[in-house]
Amino acid sequence: MDAAALLLLAAAAAAAVVLGWLYAAGHAAGGAKKRARMPPGSTGLPLVGETLRLISAYKTPNPEPFIDERVARHGGVFTTHVFGERTVFSADPAFNRLLLAAEGRAVHSSYPSSIATLPRARPPPPPPRPASPPLLAHIDRLVLATMRQWEPAATVRLLDEAKKITFNLTVKQLVSIEPGPWTESLRCEYVKLIDGFFSIPFPFAHLLPFTTYGQALKARKKVAGALREVIKKRMEEKTENGGVDGEDEVKKEKMDMVEELLEAEGGSFSEEEMVDFCLSLLVAGYETTSVLMTLAVKFLTETPAALAELKEEHANIRGMKGKNQPLEWSDYKSMPFTQCVINETLRVGNIISGVFRRANTDIHYEDYTIPKGCKIFASFRAVHLNNEHYENARTFNPWRWQVNNKLQNAVGANIFTPFGGGPRLCPGYELARVVVSIFLHHLVTRFSWEPAEEDRLVFFPTTRTLKGYPINLRLLSESIC
Repeated sequence: MDAAALLLLAAAAAAAVVLGWLYAAGHAAGGAKKRARMPPGSTGLPLVGETLRLISAYKTPNPEPFIDERVARHGGVFTTHVFGERTVFSADPAFNRLLLAAEGRAVHSSYPSSIATLPRARPPPPPPRPASPPLLAHIDRLVLATMRQWEPAATVRLLDEAKKITFNLTVKQLVSIEPGPWTESLRCEYVKLIDGFFSIPFPFAHLLPFTTYGQALKARKKVAGALREVIKKRMEEKTENGGVDGEDEVKKEKMDMVEELLEAEGGSFSEEEMVDFCLSLLVAGYETTSVLMTLAVKFLTETPAALAELKEEHANIRGMKGKNQPLEWSDYKSMPFTQCVINETLRVGNIISGVFRRANTDIHYEDYTIPKGCKIFASFRAVHLNNEHYENARTFNPWRWQVNNKLQNAVGANIFTPFGGGPRLCPGYELARVVVSIFLHHLVTRFSWEPAEEDRLVFFPTTRTLKGYPINLRLLSESIC
């Protein structure tokens, strides 16, 4: 073989090596891109994405097809476009747990601007006072005071009555003001604020008071102003007293949230921060617990066997006490079936359907990479109503939560997240259980009822019954209300 042929052969070999290297590099790069791809999905229409489809689905009693269709097509983690931006939607309990545990590190809380703006985003306030025997006594009095306003035979919208209870309780915890004209005026404005959640935050909305969001901004200003007056007065009183209010145990037990904020971190919270903290706690306590109370009654009414067992449990408690004796902490701890009812109401009702987070860094999960800055929605509802996790998942069955059931073990606890989880676990979860338990006790031992008209659940902008669940009440003859 001559020199020219050898040169040609060497060139061909070199070319083959180079082409092979380029192919391998390209294949590796393609594999990296494949590994780094976003979860599959659809971004829907320009600008609005799939927001309108989501809202339409969640305004019906059965929003599951919106999730079911996308999970069947794309898997438990998929991409969509809602509330103005691309969002990764998770119906995967393992990924949801990862997100909840990663709060403050890989992700942070990030809600649509309409939610984030109305109660302004601030560092988390001190948690509300935990449920305790003295607080239980106050809840007992407040529930009874509300029920005594019901006529022996009356029609009430149960959700409205429940909201009065939870709002007055929350205001009492925040600023120590008893129910009256001030609290009712505040509540009327607060309802308008809540209606602005998940509305479209139009630019210059404050100049468009006819929009839902514009009305909510106006209502927020009024609610914040009322709270600001109370806080300002407290700050002035504290200054006049030289900042010394005493440290006796009685005062500590009666301390409300404003008082705690005034003393927290050396009194460093500003007036505006305290107003925002109080607004945030109103949001947390008012809407969710009142809906939980209403849905528990609705589901029990539709499940006579469960209602009968609940009545028996509370009749036994009342039978061991005098008719007018207040409930005590030991009574609350003697309501095991009531806790099963509350668990199942939380699972089926999904008052908190999920949480929004934003990625602080690239998040790798299975074959996908969720880029830094991406919005993520962890759906609790999709997990709680999945037949792979719960038998006949869309059926109300409180007996599934009894002690000998597998749902009580660690695996069950990991997929049941009605109060969130991780560092942002709802601090008021035990208080909510106490309120609902006491409410159910006095309702079933004092009244019988039936639905006044047909009502149904909707899930947008929040979970609620469409008509407030009107019921016809009858005072039991043996009851002393």
